[in-house]
Amino acid sequence: MNKEKPKQLLVVEDDPGLQSQLRWCFEGYEVLIAGDRESALALLRRHEPCVVTLDLGLPPDPTNASEGLALLDEILNLSPQTKVIVVTGNDDRENAIKAIGHGAYDFYQKPIEPEILTLIIERAYNLHQLEKEYQKLLRKNEQSPIEGIIGGSPEMLKVCRTVEKVAPTDVTTLILGESGTGKELIARALHNLSPRANEKFLAINCAAIPETLLESELFGYEKGAFTGANKQTLGKIEYAHKGTFFLDEVGDLPMALQAKMLRFLQERVIERVGGREEIPVDVRIICATHQDLSQLISEGKFREDLYYRISEISINLPPLRDRGDDVLMLAKVFLDRYNIQNKRNLKGYSDNALTAIANYTWPGNIRELENKIKRAVIMAEGNQITAEELELDEQGESLLVNLRQIRDEAERTAISRALILCNDSISKAAEILGISRPTLYDLMNKHGFK
Repeated sequence: MNKEKPKQLLVVEDDPGLQSQLRWCFEGYEVLIAGDRESALALLRRHEPCVVTLDLGLPPDPTNASEGLALLDEILNLSPQTKVIVVTGNDDRENAIKAIGHGAYDFYQKPIEPEILTLIIERAYNLHQLEKEYQKLLRKNEQSPIEGIIGGSPEMLKVCRTVEKVAPTDVTTLILGESGTGKELIARALHNLSPRANEKFLAINCAAIPETLLESELFGYEKGAFTGANKQTLGKIEYAHKGTFFLDEVGDLPMALQAKMLRFLQERVIERVGGREEIPVDVRIICATHQDLSQLISEGKFREDLYYRISEISINLPPLRDRGDDVLMLAKVFLDRYNIQNKRNLKGYSDNALTAIANYTWPGNIRELENKIKRAVIMAEGNQITAEELELDEQGESLLVNLRQIRDEAERTAISRALILCNDSISKAAEILGISRPTLYDLMNKHGFK
């Protein structure tokens, strides 16, 4: 049966009398005592206490709060979730307020009454535990916060946070990313999270429409504007009035139309082909491209002034190869989807298939992954999809991991880094790592350090 870890409280106090008093007066806590900044940081690294009481007057200058405030900053930098209760003298309220501004949880003025201070400590500890449980819950249910976007990697979570901030505005947004990374999905998310969500979302791909037809598709045309124009026809931009218009592959927009698009973005009016009337349109514009627009500008193929108009906010979508384990998450989702569509009951992927999926570079990104899995679901002969059925070679290390190996590698890296930072000083390296010198010597022998 696992013993529950005792509640730990770090008391930073340089007065030996108060140290002795405080060591035994907090029932239910394992009290750690530090008399100066250096020993406090060593105990913090080693034990990671949830709550710290901090006397601002510490050596070498106990009459000044600078040492205590500096220690407060270091504690919160090393352990942002730690609750620091600043203990001050009766005449030092100004520094107590300053400490709160630095991030301290609360302050308490001497003389110390253990019963009252215990209540503050208990409240701080309970808040720390609530925050810890909340973070655990977030990790347990970790997924993209935006509907339809699958992924929990830091790169994609950063994209989602940007989308959430940008969506409620009308700012013109440029989405950049390789083909197949999901640029239209992000554009739809911007629309669905905006005040325009109940209006139209219209999209057009500049690379998919012949240049001769693109202008009339975008801006519409009047009756008789050209041969075959038998009636007045609205363009996609005008149809999207009050909603969102998504201009995909904007890098392929012909130069002649770039000037017209720039004027629309500046004036928010359009003229249909063959027409003279200026028509105001209220629409949000989102653009996307897989091309390097800076390179196109330098080659004279894209207008610089248009680039600045469409990129008031830019969102960069990472390629699938840079999204860590998102590829495995997507593979599971696609397998479930095509199992249902094709009335199959495949149980998952073989070990060699998972290794191949994780180590392949995916030049076609999510679109390529989806297509390969869709085919594999149809072609699979066993109850699991293999690397051969995905048309992938098993390359790289197996995904079957050993926790001990991972821990050993992390230990070796941390020890090496600490020794480099401390110029091979064992005592300083042990302090940084939050362990004792004998423990560090044992670990160094274990990992072959000389």
